[in-house]
Amino acid sequence: MILTEEEKMLQSTVREFALQELIPNALQADQTEEFWHESFNKMAEIGLTGITVDSAFGGSGAGYRQAAIAIEEVARGDASSSVNLIAHLSLSTATLNEFGNQFQKDKYLRQMASGKSIGAWALTEPGGGSDAANISTTATRDGDDYLLNGSKMFITNADVSDYMIVYAKLDKASDYKSITAFIVETNTDGITVNPLKGKLGMRSSTASEIVFDNAKVPVENRLGDEGTGFKNAMTILDSSRISIAAQCVGIGQGALDTAINYAKYRNTFGKPITQHQAIQFMIADMAAAVHSARVVTMDAASLKDSKLPFSNEASIAKLIASEMCIEVTNKALQIHGGTGYFKDTNIERIFRDARVTTIYEGTSEIQRLIVARQTLQQYE
Repeated sequence: MILTEEEKMLQSTVREFALQELIPNALQADQTEEFWHESFNKMAEIGLTGITVDSAFGGSGAGYRQAAIAIEEVARGDASSSVNLIAHLSLSTATLNEFGNQFQKDKYLRQMASGKSIGAWALTEPGGGSDAANISTTATRDGDDYLLNGSKMFITNADVSDYMIVYAKLDKASDYKSITAFIVETNTDGITVNPLKGKLGMRSSTASEIVFDNAKVPVENRLGDEGTGFKNAMTILDSSRISIAAQCVGIGQGALDTAINYAKYRNTFGKPITQHQAIQFMIADMAAAVHSARVVTMDAASLKDSKLPFSNEASIAKLIASEMCIEVTNKALQIHGGTGYFKDTNIERIFRDARVTTIYEGTSEIQRLIVARQTLQQYE
């Protein structure tokens, strides 16, 4: 992959951070099942929490190629940290950066770009899942405010967030065309955040249920016009799939790193297992899969930065990279043998972390539907 000098410098900076801060502490952070504040604060210090935010509001003004490079390196060190970053940067902060007005950006975006405030993005509901249009949370106009009622589920960063982007219908009986987005301060009266425990992986990234009971949100905190929320959410998800694909590449690369480092020192039949052809073939397949996923991810990011159509390529990248991620981590655990099945090894954590990547931000099945529809349209 050809990178510019600026991109190489970014990659080197984040890789050093991952080597020094993330990898040595990731297992301990995983065991706490709590948001890893130290990791997030360090990412803010090196400018990652606002990397794609307009420089006028305290960000770096970088593109999605740079974001993908940074997210890959973070995920290579610790997948949970990359989830915390993506939910903040590619979902909540990106929504404000893209659709917020001057007042909203001055009030909220600067704080989020600096990492002084943490963002969450609340779309998914208990009965929604992949059907993003099927939400029942409502926003009822009440003078100069809206009253939010309903609930959200599996919301990353919610329990530590200062602000969240919340999607609600203007009328419970209406369709997706009434969905509207709001900037909601998490400490608002009428909001209850219930952390969810017992996740398989990504355990130092928290997910929560959010309950709204007549939570009052000022009209000035509405993002865009009424009824624009669903379209805007789909735009953000298209872009964020590039970030998830980059995360998957990082997890896969981290698994490959771990497997090779183990195989170099594990001896069987009088020699390191790297000298056995069966292991070499697995390593070759893993390296080829990671490289292929990285190429399609950077292709989608380059299209996005060039303001060219990219949604199909983003879905292809998310599909290929997430399924690669599971395949490569599975092979990496196999190379570790019985040792890899125990919690004291990094690969056990990486294996658990990988599993969710084909589920969140559009399952593999949803990505296949998107790619199939867009491909078939080319033949009409």
